[in-house]
Amino acid sequence: MAYTYDELHKKTVAQLRQIAKEMEHEALRGYSTMHKADLLHALCEALSVEEHVHHEVVGIDKTNIKVKIRELKKQRDAAVEARDSAQLKVLRKRIKRLKRQIHKATV
Repeated sequence: MAYTYDELHKKTVAQLRQIAKEMEHEALRGYSTMHKADLLHALCEALSVEEHVHHEVVGIDKTNIKVKIRELKKQRDAAVEARDSAQLKVLRKRIKRLKRQIHKATV
């Protein structure tokens, strides 16, 4: 039976051990004494399931926004050196707004 990482992650340790019991793989040796995190990693290795979940950014140009953030960070560093707290506050807000825009567009 094919499992995804999310399906395996939602299962209890007892359920994961039951799945491991039905399989024979080098990574699953000692499954009965493994904690959930170790068992989950071993099962993913044995089932060739990818553990990392990929996220996509939809609806915006992420690279363009990151370029703007880098430019704003340079300006921020200059404002810190100049001890310009008003400008620093404005720049930090702009950086935060752009980062939030990326986070909101992430699916």
